[in-house]
Amino acid sequence: MWIDTHCHLDAAEFDADRDAVVERARAAGVAMQVIPAVQAAHFDAVRELAQRHGLAYALGIHPLYVGHAADEDLERLADELRRRRDDPRLVAVGEIGLDLFVPGLDLERQRRFYLAQLALARDAGLPVILHVRRSADLLLHGLRRVEVAGGIAHAFNGSEAQAAQFAALGLRLGFGGAMSFERALQIRRLAATLPDTVPVLETDAPDIPPQWLYRSAAERAAGAAPGRNEPCELPRIAGTLGALRGWTPEHTAAVTTANAFAALPRLAALPRLAALPRLAALPRLAALPRLAALGTEPSP
Repeated sequence: MWIDTHCHLDAAEFDADRDAVVERARAAGVAMQVIPAVQAAHFDAVRELAQRHGLAYALGIHPLYVGHAADEDLERLADELRRRRDDPRLVAVGEIGLDLFVPGLDLERQRRFYLAQLALARDAGLPVILHVRRSADLLLHGLRRVEVAGGIAHAFNGSEAQAAQFAALGLRLGFGGAMSFERALQIRRLAATLPDTVPVLETDAPDIPPQWLYRSAAERAAGAAPGRNEPCELPRIAGTLGALRGWTPEHTAAVTTANAFAALPRLAALPRLAALPRLAALPRLAALPRLAALGTEPSP
């Protein structure tokens, strides 16, 4: 069984067949999806999707949407976090962060929203799901200023030193479809060599399609439809991680599930996941220092 720690199930690309997308994922063994919001207007949608399909969600304002957000949206986020504090399906504050790749964005406004949302996560006792695009050092600086309860650096593509710093601050790193491209040398190197306690799996669906779904600009110009990513692709993406590390599918699932539980602790108590096999059934995994402290049962 697999956990997709980052899937935008609320995206318009899924409007025509959203229920079928969820069913395909379950048929593929994806037991859980985490749906992060990207703007205040989506808060209700991600929560309702999680409730309807037995999934999990996060609330936050994405750096690419900060330019369109009102300052009052931070107040709305604070209010939603208070109102939903007892909702077990609310597992994180996210997707939040910084983006230094897209030109023309207001970096200072991004930073203000990022730090404010870190503070809201800290006050709510929730982990964070971070957008990291050419912004690792600035994100780390913020995490040192505002201490949060861990989380996930989504779609990580930084250096080994930056990866170690995120891990030291209690965050796991998300690996998805980009890892399947042989030319993605740095991502594949990190996926192969980081400590076992670091990687979690994600799709970022409908975005970041894996190599087998990707369509080049020339192919799209010739009429090929863009490759839409789906959470049902997660097991095959996981196969890439397993191949890079020399793991069996069973071990890959066990390690990444344990890491997802450590990153987003509320996941472990959700009904669909609470029945997962004990870590004690996997002695090599249970003996890993960071996992041994999790115990042999999901936290209640």
